[in-house]
This record gives sequence, structure tokens and C-alpha cells, in this order.
Amino acid sequence: MGKRIVFTGGSGKAGRHVVPYLVDRGHEVLNVDLAPLDHPKVNTLLADVADSGQVFNALSTHFGFEGFEKGEVPGTLDAVVHFAAVPRVLIRPDNETFRINVMSTYNVIEAAMKLGVRKVIVASSETTYGVCFAEGDKDFRSLPLEEDYDIDPMDSYGLSKVVNEKTARAFAMRYGSDIYALRIGNVIEPHEYSRFPAFLDDPMSRKRNAWSYIDARDLGQIVDLCLEKDGLGFQVFNATNDTITTREPTAEFLKSNVPNIPVSRELGEREAPLSNRKIREVLGFKEEHDWRKYVDAGR
Repeated sequence: MGKRIVFTGGSGKAGRHVVPYLVDRGHEVLNVDLAPLDHPKVNTLLADVADSGQVFNALSTHFGFEGFEKGEVPGTLDAVVHFAAVPRVLIRPDNETFRINVMSTYNVIEAAMKLGVRKVIVASSETTYGVCFAEGDKDFRSLPLEEDYDIDPMDSYGLSKVVNEKTARAFAMRYGSDIYALRIGNVIEPHEYSRFPAFLDDPMSRKRNAWSYIDARDLGQIVDLCLEKDGLGFQVFNATNDTITTREPTAEFLKSNVPNIPVSRELGEREAPLSNRKIREVLGFKEEHDWRKYVDAGR
């Protein structure tokens, strides 16, 4: 049965693929963003989620004019998906990146909880693992990266995501709700597979992304699985595809290129170092868009 969902940031790089996926699965979605989304079945409410009052209003409004026909005020949402954010460093000043990302997440979760919503999905990030926006060449302390890793970013964006995970955990405990944080990998849209030959030719350029990625359409599946899975309380999930973005198998590649990084467990033949094992085992994720479908890996 479809759910009634407010999705913040649905006009962004990831959201513009995830929202259509959710609509195709039968969900009713209101997009909340600073820019419209071009989708015939989705209205966009233009709102600044860094403003608490706007968030409370956005989470308690009609999705469209048809709502007025019912003659009653909107009921409680089934879920909120929060993707709206400054999407990386070097777009806004560091303090603004931190402020907007932290306050918007606090505002969205607080409003959802106080309005009675008991399922929230928030976008965390691979940057929490501390290498993506690090100063200089920083090694991961161990691989694979799994959700119990001691996250240690040094940048304003990654730090904002760490704070957001703590915010989510606090509200989940306080309200007994389900809040799932997705540590989203490098988002790849369908047209961006043209970049992969360059990745394969210069694999160390992908170290900051742990040689991993998430197809934007597969991210839609992950969000939908989170919407369907209840009762987990606060959870963190790596949101990545299955496969390492190198020509060589995983163990061979890591041994040859980063021999000083300890490997904490046996890895699958081509398992991504930013591992999605948890979403496969807990949520039943099955990727549909392995990069090898679209790129000639060669040797």
C-alpha cells in the first residue's frame, strides 16, 4: 500500500531519481525544495528547511489542490525523507554548510516527531568516513567500511553529517520512532557512466570514494526498502552498490594499491570497500544497476 510522504530535496541530483522511483511504487509524494521538480505527479512546495516554521508548515500541508476537496485538514504523514542539504564543500562557506545541514536536519526531524510521524529517512554520507574531503592523502584505518567504523571527518560537510546522525539517534530514542540514516556513496546518474573509463584508468582517483558508488536509481530502491521496513529504531545503512569500481578483484586491488590499510574481514570477489552488506542482509537490497552493465571494464 502506498504511503503519504514528504520528500525534502527532491529536485537535487539524487532526489530527482529517487522521487520518481517512489511514485512508480505507488507512494504519494510532496517535494519540498528551493527549486521545482519536473514531474507530472509531484508538486513542489518551495521552502527553506533551515527555517523551522517553514518545515512545520511543509509537513502539515495539502500536497495539492485536490486536498481541499476532502473538506478536512491534512492528516499525519506516513513518512518523511530528508535529502535537502548543501551537497558538498566549496559551494557555501564552511560555517554556512554546517549551519544549513545541521539545522535543516534538526528542524525536519523535530517537526516530524512533534507532528506524530514515526518514520524518517535522512541522507547521511560517505564523507563521514573521513577521507573524501580530507586534507591531503589520508588512509582509511581499515577496510571494508561498515557502519560500526569510528567515523572521523575533518571537513564541515562530513562533520555536519556526523551531527545529523546523532540528532537522528537522539530523537529516535526520545520518541520510540524509526529514523534511518543512509550513508550515501558517490551518486551516479545514468548519463555519468561515461566517466567510468577514466575511473578505471586512474583508480587511485577513486580512493576518496572508497572505490564505490551508488546508482541514483538503486538509491530509490534503498529508500523504498527503508519505508517498508518498520521497527528498527535508529539505524545507519551504507547506501552503495555491490561492486568495486576497478578492473581488478577487490582483494587483489587493495593488496597492490593500498597494502598498508588493514583488511578486517574476507571480502567478496568484487565487493565494494564501502560495503553494503548490511542493507543486503537487513533490508533485502538487490542492486539493479551494476556499472559493468554500462561500461566495458576491459583489462
